[in-house]
Amino acid sequence: MDTTTRQAAPAGESAPSTCDEVAKVLESRATFYRMLASLYFKTLTQEQIDTIAAMDLSAYAGLNDDFAAGTNDIARYLAKRNTGTRNELAADFTGAFTGTKAYEGKTAVPYESVFTSEDGLLYQESYQEVFTAFKHERVKLAEGVDWPADHLSFMFEFLAILSDRVEKALAEGDREMATHELETSRDFIHQHILNWFDQFESAARNILETRFYRGVLEITRGFLKLDLETINDLLAQVRGQEDAPEA
Repeated sequence: MDTTTRQAAPAGESAPSTCDEVAKVLESRATFYRMLASLYFKTLTQEQIDTIAAMDLSAYAGLNDDFAAGTNDIARYLAKRNTGTRNELAADFTGAFTGTKAYEGKTAVPYESVFTSEDGLLYQESYQEVFTAFKHERVKLAEGVDWPADHLSFMFEFLAILSDRVEKALAEGDREMATHELETSRDFIHQHILNWFDQFESAARNILETRFYRGVLEITRGFLKLDLETINDLLAQVRGQEDAPEA
């Protein structure tokens, strides 16, 4: 998986109940966000396709309706993969997510500015806000990456980094920092992903031709819904431990 952001130098279904369980939840969040980042970043390699095909996606189907629909679409598509699958997926990705195709004059490039600015342009107000959010949390794009910061892949990598930080903060007993990172994650999802994802998904569905990438859209939506619930559960637990009287 390509890392699209990096941490700069310093300047579910039910709430987890133990430290080990919390750590596993946070590790899973980070891993899934990085997987989503890779799916929207560039065309898939054959190795990535084979890895996804080998996954037991049925384990995710019960999380919510979007996950169920998405995992079904991905699994059914990859069950029929052949020597032309990689090229077919590459063409679909390129047409939709790099903007080489359009529907009724609209592309589906995954940048917040394109869907939140009046003229649908890059480097608008949303880009500045995301760039500022990254800078505030001491995160910057990897060396050599010169795309606008408000690309969906970079946002997902950002959320993965924050999840790593929550895990580290809790391991060190820093519940104030853990709370900050969780609140930052929750607010970022609302303010910079869910505020335009519906429009992006609609545009992409009008352009995408493969069941695989339609499934990717569905599991993305499903995971974002699930993660907001997870964040609220984790915040309740962290705050509860903060308020608990000392023995």
